Amino acid sequence: MLRQRLQPGDHLVLALSGGIDSVVLLNVLVPLSSRMSFLLSAVHINHGISPNADRWAEFCRDVCRPTGIPLKISNVQIRKESGRSLEASARERRYLEFATLEADYVVLAQHLDDQAETLLLQLLRGAGVKGLGAMPVIRDYPLETSAETGTYAGPLPVEQLEAGRTRLLRPMLEIARREIEDYAEEHGLQWISDESNIDVSFDRNFLRHQVLPVIERRFPGYRHTLSRASRHMAEASLLLDELAEADGKGLAGSGKLEIAQLRNLSVPRAKNLLRYTLAQEGIILPSTVKLDEMLRQLLSSRPDSKIHVVFGNAEIRCFRGLLHMRRASSEKARKTAAVLENWRLEWNGEEQLAISELDGVIQFSRCQSTGINLDKLVELPVTIRPRRGGERLRPNYNRPRRSLKNLLREAGLPPWERQALPLIFSGERLACVPGIGVDCDYQAAPGEQGLAVSWWRNA
Repeated sequence: MLRQRLQPGDHLVLALSGGIDSVVLLNVLVPLSSRMSFLLSAVHINHGISPNADRWAEFCRDVCRPTGIPLKISNVQIRKESGRSLEASARERRYLEFATLEADYVVLAQHLDDQAETLLLQLLRGAGVKGLGAMPVIRDYPLETSAETGTYAGPLPVEQLEAGRTRLLRPMLEIARREIEDYAEEHGLQWISDESNIDVSFDRNFLRHQVLPVIERRFPGYRHTLSRASRHMAEASLLLDELAEADGKGLAGSGKLEIAQLRNLSVPRAKNLLRYTLAQEGIILPSTVKLDEMLRQLLSSRPDSKIHVVFGNAEIRCFRGLLHMRRASSEKARKTAAVLENWRLEWNGEEQLAISELDGVIQFSRCQSTGINLDKLVELPVTIRPRRGGERLRPNYNRPRRSLKNLLREAGLPPWERQALPLIFSGERLACVPGIGVDCDYQAAPGEQGLAVSWWRNA
């Protein structure tokens, strides 16, 4: 399987817990790395939950030392959140750490038994088709499905999504736990045992130790059978995504939906489209009850309705027949909103500025014969400020100077985005509004050095 997927020179980072599964996988990968010419290293995530956590980290160092495999120890802190298990929080933090690694693949030691356990857990949680889909051999970031982690593993920070190219690789998904144990004993391997693995207060352990042995006595081939069922679900999920792409009529990935589109669909297809679009935005999906209520409000809304629903890490709003979806503003951004009236930022020639107060990024690109006349702009100090009311701009020579309020309304910018728009001032003169235009007095003429300004809100 690895020969079909890896290229010479690929960098693989093994997620090494020190347990039997990852130790066996390390033992297999070390000789393969020489024969197949890929670079191999390892990472150990120290959650600090167990009193033995530091001893496990030291064990992983001892395992890697004789092989010469570089090992990175990542010490993380797990915060217990209301309504979430410590196990889920640790899993999410672990996957976020994986996303920061500079590698082609993060290799996980999940196997056939893990696949079966995950399907049963998801069934018992009432998961839909996507949640029941099989863990794939390879998956790209960002993670959005609960099928492989038992929880949502995002959203990832924007800088990680832009810089990261790491994929998850699971080469042992067709191998049963019993085969792994036999291999370890045959090769005289040593490993550690996490004491929490026998604690049946955890759902997965309860299934593993008390439910699945009973199932195996009656259905000895259940592992392969459940894995096959998961693959069927994954195929069905893919078809539903393709249906949503078609129903979305080109708006997929924009974070927007035409409410009229939802009304023209059957309720199941409308829910599928809404669910798919939320997932595309990296939004933790709401409960079935919440999703049904959200759809009911949307389908019964008037064109001028001001629907605003906040759930989990997201919010949806309606404006001019469009449903806008985005991850909710950070706590810092919400706290800062009250003091934006006196906020300003000096521009000193930076190509890009992350503006946490406005929850976005502004970019300045040098250009020729278009954009802002750079020489005119810097005659006075250049500042970036939010709207305060009363601003005026003349982006067209054949029209008089107009209020920014009217320009924003005509541009169709939703009201909640207007206050979070960065305005570019030269001294006390408004020179440019990203997405709206450059004031005539500051526009670059043919042959003059210009500056193009673009702005985007954090997803």
